[in-house]
Amino acid sequence: MKRAALVAILVIGLCLGAARAWAQQAGRPEAHWPQFRGPGGSGLAPEGMRLPVDFGPGKNALWKTALPPGHSSPCIWGDRIFLTGFDKAAGKLETLGIDRASGRILWRRTAPARRLERVHAISTPANPTPAADAERVYVYFGSYGLLCYDFEGRPQWNLPLAVPRMADGMGTSPIVAGDLVLLHCESPPNPCLLAVDRRTGRIVWRHDRLPSVLGIPSHATPVLWSRGDVEEVILHTTMRVAAHGLEDGRERWWMSVATTGCGTPVVGEGRLFVATWIHGGEPADRVRLPDFDELVNRHDKDRDGRLSRREFPPDLTFIRRPETGDVDGAELKLIEFFDDLDADKDGRLDRDEWAGLLSSPFNRVDHGLIAIGPGGSGDVTATGVLWQQKQAVPEVPSPLCYRRRVYMVRDGGIVSSLDAHTGKLLYRERLAAGGGYFASPVAGDGKVYLASGRGVVTVLAAGDAFRPLAANDLGEPVFATPAIAEGNLYVRTQRHLYAFGQ
Repeated sequence: MKRAALVAILVIGLCLGAARAWAQQAGRPEAHWPQFRGPGGSGLAPEGMRLPVDFGPGKNALWKTALPPGHSSPCIWGDRIFLTGFDKAAGKLETLGIDRASGRILWRRTAPARRLERVHAISTPANPTPAADAERVYVYFGSYGLLCYDFEGRPQWNLPLAVPRMADGMGTSPIVAGDLVLLHCESPPNPCLLAVDRRTGRIVWRHDRLPSVLGIPSHATPVLWSRGDVEEVILHTTMRVAAHGLEDGRERWWMSVATTGCGTPVVGEGRLFVATWIHGGEPADRVRLPDFDELVNRHDKDRDGRLSRREFPPDLTFIRRPETGDVDGAELKLIEFFDDLDADKDGRLDRDEWAGLLSSPFNRVDHGLIAIGPGGSGDVTATGVLWQQKQAVPEVPSPLCYRRRVYMVRDGGIVSSLDAHTGKLLYRERLAAGGGYFASPVAGDGKVYLASGRGVVTVLAAGDAFRPLAANDLGEPVFATPAIAEGNLYVRTQRHLYAFGQ
């Protein structure tokens, strides 16, 4: 019986190998969506495949698999899908290997985390998307560090890292660049860009950067920008966009921008597009903060001319997101930043400390989607921006560059399309699906897919005119960015993973 089973396994393996070889010889490559937003972080599927327009739980669903909660996106290599999840009841962080043809979970591995990172009300400790190459899958949990498995779930190496000290949880994902695994890490004592040997887990280099302004961390995933012999690793961090050398991590150029560093940049049409969002950047989001005298007159109970934490108004809003509906944490209270504002750490805010907040970059209303040209060195703040669009900028979703156009979607379902070369606004419209938007757009087959937090995936026809093709309600919230492989769309909802196809 054992011999028969072994023979069957060998036959299956030979058949799979032959099928892969035939596919490659026939010009049909294996399905790859190997990281957050697919090849190069572009969000684009290869040309030549037909993608579904109308789909849902009862329509064009190839399979549906129940998953533990998590916001990581599907990572695909060949016949495997890799995801992470959080079993809240057991307190376990898991990596899952899934059969792409059937949706069956093939293996689960638990990360040896001793304590869980703090996360936002709508977030989970399983946000980062895995990355894969032809041999291994690489996984990052802020609560532990980096882990590596082969495609059968056998551990290859691990690299424990310090748990980030942040309120919202990690959002950045690892990427593979040649023989390196790159990770933008907010772990103490200093946030850094980390390069690890993909075979051994050994740290090849580490570039420390300055801590985030006001303690607000960055969440963007690194992007590799290759131009001939030039290879740069792009980081979008709080108040800054910078390029680093792939060989050593050293900073080559940088740009000061008004941004919280959430959205991942995208490369297209020979340039770099970054959605630099900051509170107050949109008229509807602006919050007027009182001057110090007004604050003291209302709340300084002991009349010492300063405000203790107990005296500070707990309901004073710092960031407002009016288009998100009933999403938890849509409004951010300034009391959460009291310790960061208290520069001298005496437990009280004085006039100078409050003035520092009012004059800080976080009170500028000058954010925007920016197009950055190639080349340059040092500080390119004044010279690097080719064009900028200051309205309807998304906080979390990354921009998409597809067929010479740039698309972006912000909370409320406000979608914009711009000419990638000139920045000319082609259209700005409101989708039927409102509420918060967290997933990034993806595209292929002349279609753009936009998933709302409420679980509606809108399909647009790519082009200069606004032309919705479908609005597909999946019945569950969607926070993860969809993946595309071999004509199928893979969408992770709050509780399931779907495969949709023709």
